[in-house]
Amino acid sequence: MNAQMRRAAMAASATAMAVLLAACGSAKQSGGSGGDSGKKKSSSDAITVGLLLPENKTARYEALDRPLITKRIADLTDGKGKVVYENAQQDATTQTQQMSTLITRKVDVIILDSVDSKSIASSVQKAKDAGIPVVAYDRLADGPVDAYTSFDNTEVGRVQANALVKQLGSKAKSGKIVMMNGAITDPNAKLFKNGALPILQKATSIGKQYDTQDWDPNNANANMAAAIQALGKNNIVGVYSANDDMAGAIIQAMKSAGIDPEKVPVTGQDSTLTGVQRILAGTQFMSVYKSYPQEAAIAGQLAVALAQGKSVDSIAPDSSNSDTTKNVPTKIVPVVALTKSNIKDTVLKDKIYKLSDICTPTYAAACKANGLQ
Repeated sequence: MNAQMRRAAMAASATAMAVLLAACGSAKQSGGSGGDSGKKKSSSDAITVGLLLPENKTARYEALDRPLITKRIADLTDGKGKVVYENAQQDATTQTQQMSTLITRKVDVIILDSVDSKSIASSVQKAKDAGIPVVAYDRLADGPVDAYTSFDNTEVGRVQANALVKQLGSKAKSGKIVMMNGAITDPNAKLFKNGALPILQKATSIGKQYDTQDWDPNNANANMAAAIQALGKNNIVGVYSANDDMAGAIIQAMKSAGIDPEKVPVTGQDSTLTGVQRILAGTQFMSVYKSYPQEAAIAGQLAVALAQGKSVDSIAPDSSNSDTTKNVPTKIVPVVALTKSNIKDTVLKDKIYKLSDICTPTYAAACKANGLQ
């Protein structure tokens, strides 16, 4: 081989090596961060999003969260994004199986509202190992989740407790209150309680306190009946209920025992349609309005960005810590105390409900009395 041929061969070899190195570098960049196993992120809008919601006893999940998230995914992907939806019906084992199915199907990203934040951790790890990012929605799950959006859940409890104390006024310590907390498997329930309990302990006398199994209104009803029997119907001055569905069941127990709920204020959360109607009618004192459209929009944005291998820093600029994972990128949505006075500025303004949804014939007079026509 002459010198000219040797130089040409060396040049070709160098070029090939440069191309190989560039390809390796590109492959590393496309693999994402945080130890992904190399599942290729989709750069197109044709992504598949797994959506796992925890239960359907609470009205919000089917009525609000599911359609809002599905629409957001469609809007962000020009209609090309697909949502695979499952509801665990408050069964942690079922949700674990649903996670496994989504991983097997090789979805691009999972939005997870966990039934049990601790038991789902191994499934979150399996998703991570398969290169599938997980967005913790509404509840921060254990395991290596990639992003999280929710409300300030401790603040929810504070808002509920402060509203109840203010409404009770001078009667706050004249009798007992009943505290009906959420499910012990829900980390949010613990945060609601953590926010409310110090305020209630200082300003009221807590006669009975319960953790409500699976957020089940029937369980809340039975607990309230037991509390009335133990404390006496004339000794209860107020009820802290962690959400609206339980509040409805609690109010039924009060009515059955001859307690007028218009004189014994009951709190709530979620601003369900029936909760808003009870507030108008005066049988439920307040709820906590949480902007589900805003929360769902953020979840959808996080999911699409992660599926496409993009940074979520600008979407989730804050951070949260679970028992297993530190500094999870987070976006917290503010909450508002909902009473008769601001129904128009919350659920109606945000188009959660139409006026005709709220002001049915049964509630027409209450709507008119509160300027909702």
